[in-house]
Amino acid sequence: MYLQIGTEDFIKTEDIIGIFDLDNTTVSKASRDYLNFAEKQGLSKTVSFDLPKSFIVTEEKGKRTVYISPYSTNTLFKRID
Repeated sequence: MYLQIGTEDFIKTEDIIGIFDLDNTTVSKASRDYLNFAEKQGLSKTVSFDLPKSFIVTEEKGKRTVYISPYSTNTLFKRID
């Protein structure tokens, strides 16, 4: 199954490692460091120019990617169900 994470962006649900709320997780220094690391390594992809609300960590064929999404974690979880 695929999950729509942006206006035109879809990912395979079986590739998802985690879905995280940006407001709650970026309070932690470890989360901020991880997002900065992913960006510097070219592992992050912003899927919209709208205000980001969540990030999704995926791994496909051994490659990890962090998608920054304008959709809330609640919206994404509802779409999975």
